[in-house]
Amino acid sequence: MRIVIRVLFVCTGNICRSPTADGVFAKMVEDAGLGRHIAVDSCGTTGYHVGEPADRRATEEARKRGYDLSPLRARKLTQTDFDDFDYLIAMDDGHLETLERASPKDRRDRVKLFLDFHPTRQGQSVPDPYYGGTQGFTHVLDLIEETSQNLLAEIRETHGF
Repeated sequence: MRIVIRVLFVCTGNICRSPTADGVFAKMVEDAGLGRHIAVDSCGTTGYHVGEPADRRATEEARKRGYDLSPLRARKLTQTDFDDFDYLIAMDDGHLETLERASPKDRRDRVKLFLDFHPTRQGQSVPDPYYGGTQGFTHVLDLIEETSQNLLAEIRETHGF
């Protein structure tokens, strides 16, 4: 069987929020037995950290809950991502605006705001934990876990998995 759905999480530098979402969602996909049907990746709107691993605080918080971010390396959004991915998911409203501006008109429906999949936080942004302490990374991980469950449920329902 081939992979039919591709999901891309997008934040600023691809070292905190989007790799955390990548790691969490990829594990949920694997645990659901859908790894052959759903591909997961992440990127940043900027190239500040290209090639770097996820922030050590994000990696540590994720590890505590059984997620491995260590293989992930930051990359920058490319124009071909709009063709290659079925879902381009912005972690905050600034990323959403960047994606909407960069997206070809016929691909704009693929651009979504991550917390629009959360049961009670539609229209909100995942806060950037980079300049804060560990508690910010814990909070981001909480939001990502809660939201990823709903995102996976929606993909399953929409695409018949």
